[in-house]
Amino acid sequence: MKTIIHLLALTLTLFSYSNNIGASVYISDKKEKDILTREESKKIIQSDLNRYYTDKKLGSFVENGKTYFRLFAPTADRVTLVTYMKPGDNKPISYEMKSDTAGVWEAVIDGEKYGLFYGFKIGREGQNHQDVICLDPYARAVATYNTYMNPRLAIVVKDGTYDWEGDKPVERDWRDLIVYEMHLRDMTAHPSSGARQPGTYRGLIEKGIKGGLNYIRDLGVNTVELLPAQEFANIEIPYRDSMAGRFNTWNPYERNHWGYMTASFFAPEAYYTEKEFKWNSWMGSRAEQIDQFKDMVKAFHKDGIAVIMDVVYNHISEYELGNLKEIDSKYYFRFDERGNYRAESGCGNDFKTERPMARRMIIESLLYWMKEYHVDGFRFDLGKMIDWETVEEIIREAKKVNPSVVIVCEPWGGGYDPMGFSLRGWGSWNDQIRNGIKGENPTNGHGWIFGKWYGNNNMGRIKSYVNGTLVRDSLGLFQKKEHSVNYLESHDGLTLGDFIRIGTKEVDQNKVIKDVDENAKLTPVQLKLNKLAALFLFTSQGMTMISEGQEFARSKVIPLDVKVPDENKGKIDHNSYNKDNATNYINYKHADMNKDLVDYYKGLIKLRSNYAAFRRAAYEDVSFMEVPGKAFSLGFKVLFEGDDFIVLFNAENSGEVRFSLPEGNWDILVNADKSGIDPLGTISKEAKLGPKTGLVLKKQK
Repeated sequence: MKTIIHLLALTLTLFSYSNNIGASVYISDKKEKDILTREESKKIIQSDLNRYYTDKKLGSFVENGKTYFRLFAPTADRVTLVTYMKPGDNKPISYEMKSDTAGVWEAVIDGEKYGLFYGFKIGREGQNHQDVICLDPYARAVATYNTYMNPRLAIVVKDGTYDWEGDKPVERDWRDLIVYEMHLRDMTAHPSSGARQPGTYRGLIEKGIKGGLNYIRDLGVNTVELLPAQEFANIEIPYRDSMAGRFNTWNPYERNHWGYMTASFFAPEAYYTEKEFKWNSWMGSRAEQIDQFKDMVKAFHKDGIAVIMDVVYNHISEYELGNLKEIDSKYYFRFDERGNYRAESGCGNDFKTERPMARRMIIESLLYWMKEYHVDGFRFDLGKMIDWETVEEIIREAKKVNPSVVIVCEPWGGGYDPMGFSLRGWGSWNDQIRNGIKGENPTNGHGWIFGKWYGNNNMGRIKSYVNGTLVRDSLGLFQKKEHSVNYLESHDGLTLGDFIRIGTKEVDQNKVIKDVDENAKLTPVQLKLNKLAALFLFTSQGMTMISEGQEFARSKVIPLDVKVPDENKGKIDHNSYNKDNATNYINYKHADMNKDLVDYYKGLIKLRSNYAAFRRAAYEDVSFMEVPGKAFSLGFKVLFEGDDFIVLFNAENSGEVRFSLPEGNWDILVNADKSGIDPLGTISKEAKLGPKTGLVLKKQK
């Protein structure tokens, strides 16, 4: 019944009318200019859609006192522009659009129609989408009605009017990046953040509060990576009900929290202007998300913190009507031999990035975020789903805007090829160091910090990770160390803290946790392993990334009081993409509780930031030390720009390990308890390490 109620509301607001306005179909390549018959058109459509291309400006824009609307839809038989004075208006005005020979449909309205809401109706023989309002793929701002299938309208907006107060994008060497992966809402949604506007762009940069930018600045990181902030589908389909040919058996929350279901490549997510999500209401209709996103970027830049965005170009949202599927599915998506959408992304609609106009849209959207929003770089979800020609053009064009632009990806999805991305100048998430150091799973796939070898790992591979996992080493991946994004935790999977809790068997992942505070508090064993892992991460060459809350061993426990039929209430979550609740929110009380670990991370960040040896040392600047009979103990020396360091690890499960030191006196900068740049003591000749501990020493001059 709830499905019917919500869809009825949707029908009344957007789909209560139907105009069957015809238009001539023009189809040609760049040389052919003749109008073809319908049968000739079909043959071209079926044989080679790559023939279609245009350099015309797309989307909505104002020129010479007129407002233009252009849509690329080469296989459409007719397209109608539908305009609204306000969302929910049941008396829209429709305009027949005309097509050129390149598949571009156009309508022009007299006057500067800033603030006008609009969408497109696509007419195509044999398809019943005439009453579906399609969102402009080039929409700069989007209003969404919060119900199933996420009905949307584009808004005509004016670019280039924001006062950046002299702000410019950050230019920073990739070797120097210390990245904090974060979710916009998570950072201030919990009451412990102290934000007056929790969960919003504005809340994130509020002054005088505990959470958000204040907390991130205090950590000392120099870059944030935002989980998807392009407009996305907030709502999935009804639980235990069918819609759009699917039956929801997996998501009782009916929500998408992380944002990996992009609806608009050019528009910032509107939800982050709201304190809470409201069903059956319009969101984003005042286009405030544009300036608020820019305010956020500007605030981070003032503190010297770069902003990179997690972007999804391998598929689009599954949970709506009126997107590129209805506009031109044959052009924009990959199909199998049976005519079904390919699903190597796991999301049922793999984007055909190799199409010329799809490639153009991807690149134009990236450059738009760089120029209009001063974004400093991008992390590409499932990067292997993007064709190589597009991959190469992305970094080539982006570097023209900012030579230091950050371009990194997940090097998997339809394959696995970190080496291929590195050859093209891209960085990649290094899952090899992740799995080698902590392990692949906490029950039977432990890694080096547990005194185990996961998979094909060995001491040789651990040494390779220290040096950036370079191709010169056996099983190495990268041409340059800065192409290796070293990490131990991301939004996906268990947090590092929970991996260790379960891996030590001090927490049973199958049991309900009734006291989340007690669960979050680190035991001595857990604290040691978290510190050991962090020390290895921050002293390894390459780009460094941590995930929100990793610095206090965040635990993702599903609240017992959630008002949905979640069978895993009270248990640790390993896939919290759908939970807009305390499972994901950063609880700053837990950060205070585990202050020892937070301070350790701060010290390591300061160490890495102050000493280029841990970021820029050449392969030849690093030499290794081993202790006979101790398979999980390792040391290495780094000599760089006159500074002489030794880093020592004892990952053995028991017993003290002793390393002989080179001649001289050595200041202790990191020990089992503390880290930083201030000496904690001085040693010479020999260093003794207890199990699961490490040291960083600097030679006195």
